[in-house]
Amino acid sequence: MALIVQKFGGTSVGTVDRIENVADRIGKFRNNGDDVVVVVSAMSGETNRLIELAHSIDEKPEAREYDVLLSTGEQVTIALLSMALNKRGIPARSYTGTQVHILTDSTHNKARILSIEEKKMRSDLQQGRVIVVAGFQGVDEHGNITTLGRGGSDTTAVALAAALKADECQIYTDVDGVYTTDPRVVPEARRLDKITFEEMLEMASLGSKVLQIRAVEFAGKYNVPLRVLSSFDEPYFGGEENDGSNGTLITYEEDEMEQALISGIAFNRDEAKLTILGVPDKPGVAYSILGPIGDSNVEIDMIIQNIGADGTTDFTFTVHRNDFSKAKEVLSKVAEELGAREVVGDDKIVKISLVGVGMRSHAGIASKMFKALAEETININMISTSEIKISVVVDEKYLELGVRTLHSAFGLEENA
Repeated sequence: MALIVQKFGGTSVGTVDRIENVADRIGKFRNNGDDVVVVVSAMSGETNRLIELAHSIDEKPEAREYDVLLSTGEQVTIALLSMALNKRGIPARSYTGTQVHILTDSTHNKARILSIEEKKMRSDLQQGRVIVVAGFQGVDEHGNITTLGRGGSDTTAVALAAALKADECQIYTDVDGVYTTDPRVVPEARRLDKITFEEMLEMASLGSKVLQIRAVEFAGKYNVPLRVLSSFDEPYFGGEENDGSNGTLITYEEDEMEQALISGIAFNRDEAKLTILGVPDKPGVAYSILGPIGDSNVEIDMIIQNIGADGTTDFTFTVHRNDFSKAKEVLSKVAEELGAREVVGDDKIVKISLVGVGMRSHAGIASKMFKALAEETININMISTSEIKISVVVDEKYLELGVRTLHSAFGLEENA
């Protein structure tokens, strides 16, 4: 007997028929002797519908009322799923984030979980009930409804698993696990049996959209075994062999994992770069450039500084493509103040990244990567590295060729 927290996303509960299928799945876990806590998202499309309603009233709605509105989507799903479970003779009780007392800070639209009151849930579990909790939402110390931001239901599920000390947190989605890269780009991409929290965090931050970053951070911090599965496959009830239904387990590094040189290739299409040329090379120049960018609420990713022989420096950094125009406008003003020669930009670039804990114990990864790209005449614009990651910026037109080339060069299509 195990205590399992299961999360079902909007696609998995997108229709009444799919909600009925989820109820059948939960029933199989109950028949297996497991205690189950379920976290659900709003039905697919519902959150977008609510956002459109809000914006039809006010383009910039008041944050508190916006959260009150958006939180209603999950309330519909928890009620319908609880009805479906009770109809099957499986005792179930639904809870909003407020009712189960998921306490958050007061940052509306992107609140962070501070604590969870698990006493009521433990009482229900002892009475044989399935607990169905609304994801994506909580309540602050003043009793205001808060939401956790897009993808916040994953974080809700992991937080509940941590609070209840669950044996596993299962994230059900429309894909059957974490792949070596996007199968739509590389059809030979392979599903990973296991991946470390650290690798998954890098993959998520670099563009892989299988899991929300905050959920992975939370799982790693509280050592919650996290599994990504398809809601359309047969249920997984444990065991060592990967029979195709047990998805990908995200856990702490194990000895056998060190044998994997590269676990996956992530990429991000939403990149843009800006360069300020001919800036006087003096102390504080980096802050003079990046300070105003940060003050304009633009996040910076990769940074390169090239110092010239004439006492000036060229400073290049990347931002999200949506922030390109805003950042360029700010940088142009900075250039005037600093007496720089020119500001140039490019919003037709992408970032490709190799991720793997095996990099810690193997040399030559970067040179192998650069050689593979060079053989395909793919020029590298920028490079960034960490202990388990190497990222390169290349022209947008080379994205798919670059990913396919590296996937083949590092043998990721082969069975481990």
